[in-house]
Amino acid sequence: MAANAERSAPRYDVTLNPSDAELVEEIAWKLATQATGRPDDVEWVEAARNSWHELPVALRRTLAEFRRDSGPGGGLLLRGLPVDALGLPPTPSVNGSVQREPALGAAVLLMIACGLGDPGAFRPEKGGALVQDVVPVPGMEEFQGNAGSTLLTFHNENAFHEHRPDFVMLLCLRADPTGRAGLRTACVRQVLPLLSDHALETLWAPEFITAPPPSFNMGDVEEPPAPVLTGDPSDPDIRVDLAATKPVTHRAAEALRELQDHFDATAATHRLAPGELAIVDNRVTVHGRTEFTPRYDGTDRWLQRTFVMTDLRRSRAMRPADGYVLGDVAQPA
Repeated sequence: MAANAERSAPRYDVTLNPSDAELVEEIAWKLATQATGRPDDVEWVEAARNSWHELPVALRRTLAEFRRDSGPGGGLLLRGLPVDALGLPPTPSVNGSVQREPALGAAVLLMIACGLGDPGAFRPEKGGALVQDVVPVPGMEEFQGNAGSTLLTFHNENAFHEHRPDFVMLLCLRADPTGRAGLRTACVRQVLPLLSDHALETLWAPEFITAPPPSFNMGDVEEPPAPVLTGDPSDPDIRVDLAATKPVTHRAAEALRELQDHFDATAATHRLAPGELAIVDNRVTVHGRTEFTPRYDGTDRWLQRTFVMTDLRRSRAMRPADGYVLGDVAQPA
């Protein structure tokens, strides 16, 4: 595995060497064609976990290092993964599209998810599928979510949720044919020293309310105000969704505007190519997407997404039968 050595490159920007790429493809195809059941099944995930241990040592070492310390950019870009680009069907164009059947991309995502922690999903979101399609959908161009094609504002994934993902994985199966769609990421570790003292003090205060998306059907229940920054002052976690986090004070509104300005100033943009996997540390990094114009002809950008939880036990009360899907409300064990 060779790393990009340019000084300006992210700390975690790696490319599989040919022999490692060949081995990953062999193991992924074996999982996709021989594992019992479907990717959402517990048995399939366990097969993916076993397959993870067969992957190249260099890949497993890199992921272990990233899990422990995601670096100043809070993200990883892994290139050279197998996606069966020649065998792909047309890009889906329906809302809620997911990958329920065994496939090469699902195998890659779930093996790596098992290396970082455990895959996880939320029942109200795309039916709780562990592997979800990120594709533009006709009529949803202005939607602030994975089905839209307008500028997607910076956010932590499911920022409102107590058990939001620790990592968000996005595997590119098909690139945007126009070359415009780009994943944008910004890390609090780079923004923190740029914030004014006033904004910094405010972001640590419980003066922000983050609403859930309509898909979670939480009605009019309103959470109490919470801070945007938590944890160690020298290396805090961040919890914000610039489309859904509302300030409850004037100074909180000013702090959010300053935070957005610094996100924009420090953001990195990745125009993903087939076989490239972006992993976002959702605890310290926000992500979004540039605006683009879909064609809706089967050639549009197609990513597949899987969430990772590093401590699945914390959400046990919300996961029926100790599975990988969090329900609407706490369930008895």
